[in-house]
Amino acid sequence: MSDASRLSHPLAPSSVSSPSEGAALEADDQDRLARYFSARHASSTLRAYRTDWKTFVGWCEGKGLAALPAPAETIAAFLAAEADAGRKISTIRRRLAAIRLAHRLCGHEAMTSSDLVRGTVRGIARTLGSAPEQKAPALAEQLRAMVDELDCSRPQGLRDRALLTLGFAGAFRRSELVALRVEDLEETPKGLRVHVRQSKTDAEGHGQVVPVVRGDVYCPVRAVQGWLRAAGISEGWVFRRMYRGDRVGEQALTAHSVAAIVKRCALAVGLDPDQYSGHSLRSGFMTSAALSKASLFKLMEVSRHKDPKTVMIYIRRSSEFEDHAGEGLL
Repeated sequence: MSDASRLSHPLAPSSVSSPSEGAALEADDQDRLARYFSARHASSTLRAYRTDWKTFVGWCEGKGLAALPAPAETIAAFLAAEADAGRKISTIRRRLAAIRLAHRLCGHEAMTSSDLVRGTVRGIARTLGSAPEQKAPALAEQLRAMVDELDCSRPQGLRDRALLTLGFAGAFRRSELVALRVEDLEETPKGLRVHVRQSKTDAEGHGQVVPVVRGDVYCPVRAVQGWLRAAGISEGWVFRRMYRGDRVGEQALTAHSVAAIVKRCALAVGLDPDQYSGHSLRSGFMTSAALSKASLFKLMEVSRHKDPKTVMIYIRRSSEFEDHAGEGLL
């Protein structure tokens, strides 16, 4: 493989030989193939896999063990060490997926499905617990309080107001928010039709349209319009980085920036920032809408969940104390 192709390889380090070594493909064909093959995973997933693979290789080198191909004992021991180091079960399972993918890409049989490895993962899950960590939803009243704390006399405050209100009103994922462009916003008399080009549930990029209804005092449509007007943005990224002197940059915000903004705003209203994340906007809308007795169908229309069971979690949580079977017993 060419150096450029190897650099675009999603996992394997430069010292790893590939079964395509010495293939007849020319360099530009190899580069093109590597680029599209890597695109089957989201960029965030690839970054995580690269980190996972680098961690595994480093651990193996420290032990004098072979990382590729790695026997089942090595993989299982690595996962056990990660568990003892305090890694979450979700991280450990992702590490395992990265090891599996690296072996397959390089033409080696992956021992990740062996009884030893699978049994070790099950044992870790039983020991650590496998319930995902749930961040707190930013409910409607909390979101309004966060917006009230913003200094909307400055562009940053206008940007953050637009980010919070649009993120909440459209139940957007943080990756969807930072990927929005002005061209994706279609204004209508009743609100915005937001065109999401690609999302977690639309990996092949067919596109989805999210209706965002106008509001009253905290209207997301007016908030977005106010930010774009103040920042002088007529095309390109909607939510952008800012620099000293209230200078609006050309680069889009990152998903991590969205989480940081939500945490900062949570802290400003006396909430524990560790309990909030970028997902709090999405879960906050779902929980608040369920509390307002929105129908399952209408919730799914905005959130774009494919499985009703996931949405039912929000509905059940919002009404779990209503007509409780134990009411009045004690």
